[in-house]
Amino acid sequence: QIPIPSVPVFQPSTPIPERLEAVQRYIRELQYNHTGTQFFEIKKSRPLTGLMDLAKEMTKEALPIKCLEAVILGIYLTNNMTTLDRFPISFKTHFSGNYFRHIVLGVNFGGRYGALGISRREELMYKAPVFRTLSELIFDFEEAYRRCWHTLKKVKLGHCVSHDPHSVEQIEWKRSVLDLDKLTREDFRKELERHARDMRLKIGKGTGPPSPTKDRKKDVSSPQRGQASPHRRNSRGDRRPSGEKKPADSKAMPDLNGYQIRV
Repeated sequence: QIPIPSVPVFQPSTPIPERLEAVQRYIRELQYNHTGTQFFEIKKSRPLTGLMDLAKEMTKEALPIKCLEAVILGIYLTNNMTTLDRFPISFKTHFSGNYFRHIVLGVNFGGRYGALGISRREELMYKAPVFRTLSELIFDFEEAYRRCWHTLKKVKLGHCVSHDPHSVEQIEWKRSVLDLDKLTREDFRKELERHARDMRLKIGKGTGPPSPTKDRKKDVSSPQRGQASPHRRNSRGDRRPSGEKKPADSKAMPDLNGYQIRV
């Protein structure tokens, strides 16, 4: 029987760099999918909660994966590392008349950048979080591509991914699209650092979707106010509002039932 890799479990005292190594080890143990058939269909437009359900299925099936599946799995396995920032990094390269695409999960811990992922090439997947800047990390990938005789053409950088596995947000896959044919070396470096600065500002502001609990409370409270006026009119014997009552009831019917249960 083929052994199934065990999903890494961490103690609260386990340092983040050691956790990242364990996550990468697990992704590597699943092995790269050379079959030509993708076992898991990943739609980038799906909300995060749906992608996390798919990642859970990956851990159960333990089938070989490709780079995009490794990114989703990396997000899933690092969700409880709240001090770790995760963001997608996509590469487009040119070799022997053909274009190739690859994606990894960029990580930032304590101001140091690294990456998680899977590839046919060892140097195009895991990078320990030791790079002082985002540009240093990307230049390291560029050099690795050069050793494989690939020319880096484009880099796409996403924004930080939420740590909430039930979030209905979509992953922002390409916040910055950098075309190396149109940028000088210095401009390329500046754009990378600008993106890193934007991510830090977004995290600092704590921006995110409104709490679903608050939305639910608003929805429940609105039929209470809307319900009062028809009752008042009926008590006065005014029959005209009865025609207006239908659309209000049909629109708020799910919330009205909840209100009756509470009463």
